[in-house]
Amino acid sequence: QVQLVESGGGLVQPGGSLRLSCAASGFTLNDYVIGWFRQAPGKEREGVSCISSTGTYYVDIVKGRFTISRDNAKNTLNLQMNSLKPEDTAVYYCAVRRGRHYGTCLHADLYASWGQGTQVTVSS
Repeated sequence: QVQLVESGGGLVQPGGSLRLSCAASGFTLNDYVIGWFRQAPGKEREGVSCISSTGTYYVDIVKGRFTISRDNAKNTLNLQMNSLKPEDTAVYYCAVRRGRHYGTCLHADLYASWGQGTQVTVSS
């Protein structure tokens, strides 16, 4: 019954912006550790940003450009991406884990449920 559906991906020029959304059903996001991950062709899945019981975290290469947020009224997880670079090209996934977690939350093996992903392509 737990379901996560990403949307908002697409093609954007370098320096542009996209806003990704993850619609959750079957549970309330506020009760979970939540995160955004991405995977480029030939590379391992990489933690981008997350919200744990102790705060919000970002991988260094997106700090200052990406912003994670949770909309409790709509039960959605969002990722605002600005100043996009070609190396940001990847499939982006949202993920959740029920319960508390302390400290950074950017390891993929922490999460139990995943969306199917949305493609982000940054190219001129």
